[in-house]
Amino acid sequence: MPDYSKPYYPVFLDLAERLAVIVGGGGVAERKVVTLLEYGPRVRVVSPDVTPALEKLAASGAIELERRGYVRGDLDGAFIAICATSSEEVNRAVHAEAEERGCIVNVVDVPELCSFIVPSIVRRGTLSVAISTGGAAPTVAKRLRKHVQEHLGPEWETYVTLLGEVRVLVMERIPGGEAVRKPIFESIADSDLLDRIRAGARPTADEVYDEFVGDPA
Repeated sequence: MPDYSKPYYPVFLDLAERLAVIVGGGGVAERKVVTLLEYGPRVRVVSPDVTPALEKLAASGAIELERRGYVRGDLDGAFIAICATSSEEVNRAVHAEAEERGCIVNVVDVPELCSFIVPSIVRRGTLSVAISTGGAAPTVAKRLRKHVQEHLGPEWETYVTLLGEVRVLVMERIPGGEAVRKPIFESIADSDLLDRIRAGARPTADEVYDEFVGDPA
């Protein structure tokens, strides 16, 4: 029986240009591949049969496809592996190889064979909110995701992107360390900037900088 009391360390991974290997080619594997492609890894699918969508992705060059069953060695060079098959033998073999190679692995719906679990995710540009119940209540995680989606409108993408641009300006123009810059960032975050953006305003980073910092001289 899975141990749902196990604590998981939440982390956001940089997958750009790293190798992600997906073992399996059905609908679940397809969904995993589509999500992974949003984050920039090299995706390789290993499966004798794949969905039409995966076939098209392979034909376009978006993913690599090894049309065969899994064999030991398929995780060579992989940073992350996902196994989405109905074969307990394959699931355990993929997990074992991943453990030996130091590759993080998720065997779908088999928590005891996972070194990471996939949260429910809400994205608004560079803003990501991840929700997990540690595998104990996936339905609750999905409902919480829907709740967060309803409360984080598209204005949050504009807002967070703008704050990132302003942060760059502050780092470039304001000498000193965290003690000097932190009050500026807090002042902006405490302001009505988000409400203004929600109402349709589209200030530039320079305009926000001038409003909250002005000429430090």
